[in-house]
Amino acid sequence: MRSALAALALAAIVAPALAQSRLPVQGFADLNERLSPAVVNIFTSQRVEGIEELALPPGSPLGRQNGGDNGPEITSLGSGFIISPDGVVITNNHVIEAADAIEVALQNGQRFDAVVVGRDPATDIAVLRVQTRTPLPYVAMGDSDTARVGDIVLAIGNPFGLGGSLSVGVVSARNRNIDAGRYDDFIQTDAAINRGNSGGPLFNTDGEVIGVNTAILSPSGASVGIGFATPTSIVRPVVNQILLYGETRRGWLGVRLANLSSAAAERAGYPGQTGAVITRVTPGGPAAAAGLRSGDIVVRFNGRDVADSRALTRMVGDAEVGARVAIDVVRGGEIVSLSATIERLQEGAGATRIARGDEPPQPRQDGGPRGGRIFGVALSELDASLREEFQIEPEVRGLVVLGVDIGGANEGALRAGDVIEQMAFQPTETIASARAIAGEAAIGETAVVIRINRGGATTFRRLAARS
Repeated sequence: MRSALAALALAAIVAPALAQSRLPVQGFADLNERLSPAVVNIFTSQRVEGIEELALPPGSPLGRQNGGDNGPEITSLGSGFIISPDGVVITNNHVIEAADAIEVALQNGQRFDAVVVGRDPATDIAVLRVQTRTPLPYVAMGDSDTARVGDIVLAIGNPFGLGGSLSVGVVSARNRNIDAGRYDDFIQTDAAINRGNSGGPLFNTDGEVIGVNTAILSPSGASVGIGFATPTSIVRPVVNQILLYGETRRGWLGVRLANLSSAAAERAGYPGQTGAVITRVTPGGPAAAAGLRSGDIVVRFNGRDVADSRALTRMVGDAEVGARVAIDVVRGGEIVSLSATIERLQEGAGATRIARGDEPPQPRQDGGPRGGRIFGVALSELDASLREEFQIEPEVRGLVVLGVDIGGANEGALRAGDVIEQMAFQPTETIASARAIAGEAAIGETAVVIRINRGGATTFRRLAARS
């Protein structure tokens, strides 16, 4: 009996030790030494015209005031990581989107001017390239789909401009939707992520990148243990397409979607069924050619079950242009199998949908920008592509919200898909007009009253005149 009890006691002691044996006894120093040389600091500068004086806190690490003929220069900070020895760098689009100049700094002090290969505002990913005569250290992208809640992860980046910093945490949740955009599917982590970490890598304990640190949820703007990384399952195809084409090429089906409620599933004769309801079919689009109808419930797409409208949007976007895909829908209480040929979703300035063509979109006549950021809100002028994706009716005019900085002054006031119809009671259909109003409000940091259209309903909000 004594020997049996001793064996049980020994097992009780050894079991926890075995369970923790995957943790390095000496911490993550070796892993950090291997990975951190490929993690870079990104410095961007932007010339601001028409402002005589730009007030920033003395000694602020996030900005500086420089005199000059073209106005002050704002310098901001971010992170990134090298994925190939010839100098391909991944970061967030919001880190570099407004930059006139971009500089990449390695941990060893080397600095390089960088050029933008391409960027994708929809997923907030940008690809840069630096020129170097010698191979650079780099890291590999892993499979984010293998990450599980509770897995240990490491974030390396440039918080508050302090330089290379490492923090450790776990995967707190998967598939998070934080209303940052139409392709939301974030990894949530409690590893410390702060301003300046944006664009940096989230590693697993094998040293593979499983995500790009993109956002935080915080009432103070500092880390409270809720950070979000874009998974490599989204990043990898975006990067591959940018390197191949200089842009992303997503699939288009030509439908507007809504989530399937439990009541609607029961009425359709399939209680408990998941899927996405087609609310509108674009005339002349691939869905119309395939025979899809308004009211159809899409339950399977290209052999994969459809969880909701957001999942189907991602599936269509990831589908190969020109591919023939099988689509199963519930119609009249029965499963109907159809097939559609995926066409290309035209995104960006003046974009219109075209079937399998690569004709460039028509440029703006006034040469002005179609998108930009105001007070931590990413905005774009409306086009056919954005109306389709956010289900915005043709008669609605204004600027569509693509995303809002997590932890920023205007978090919670707006969300992706909102259309700002007026600012300070003035119509705002162009970025130029919105910036003119925002510039006046920024002088005294006075809030701006905005009228927004959200899902067809009009309401008013107050927009804080700071990021």
